[in-house]
Amino acid sequence: MSYKTVLVHVDETSRSNLRVKVAADIATFANAHLIGTAVTGVSRFIYQDGNISASDPNLTIHLNFLRERAEKAIVGFNKTIEEFDLSSHESTIANDEAGGGIGLQARYSDLVVLGQTNPDEPSPSVLPDFPEYIVMNSGRPVLIIPYAGDFATVAKRPLISWDASRESTRAVTDAIPLLKRADLVQVAIFNSKASPDAHGEQPGADIALFLARHGVKVEVSVHKTSTDIGNALLSLSHDLDSDMIVMGGYGHSRLREMIMGGVTRTILESMTIPVLMSH
Repeated sequence: MSYKTVLVHVDETSRSNLRVKVAADIATFANAHLIGTAVTGVSRFIYQDGNISASDPNLTIHLNFLRERAEKAIVGFNKTIEEFDLSSHESTIANDEAGGGIGLQARYSDLVVLGQTNPDEPSPSVLPDFPEYIVMNSGRPVLIIPYAGDFATVAKRPLISWDASRESTRAVTDAIPLLKRADLVQVAIFNSKASPDAHGEQPGADIALFLARHGVKVEVSVHKTSTDIGNALLSLSHDLDSDMIVMGGYGHSRLREMIMGGVTRTILESMTIPVLMSH
């Protein structure tokens, strides 16, 4: 498996430039096509069946404002990627809200890069549950960049949260192009005795062998914790000096509301390094 199309969500927030740099770096080493997409933030359904009335000047002004924001974000994207030796790239504006616009385009991409929701920097074009929605509905791996912190490297020392579930398996498989590039991959297993049938007599041995066959240099560690596994995972990533977490995304949607699992919710709210999630 390799990444041939990398999609990054761009906007006018202060962290958009960092997201673009991370996505461009991945696209460069993977020799992949990079797509930078901004969204207007208005559902595409409002444009259908003549729902927009030219006689409503207030609506027109608001739509023009949102379009101008998206256009400025694309200008920033095109300026940032000038420093990268990309094989090919493009920029687009989606007349849609973020979940619909990015979610649809994600299905034709190998990797999606977007930002963690920053409660102190709300956006008129992005709903607060945007990362959760894309993880749960796009069918693609999603690399989420925290809204705080600087990252000298991404995916050089990744930490895999392994619980032998379908979601965790999907995340590890989706991350292989990045894991093969890493200097060292750490696999962490928490409370393995809670699922002895899944882990076997030697927890982590099977996933380590699987990754080794892909040329990944891997180490396994087994941990027992009585506290929240999400916080234990974040603490371990700090102790190991990890620069990315790979994990399954757990939850379901109820209409548009995302109901996330406890560990997933903790990581989405409190991440300190980039996180690759798959559902």
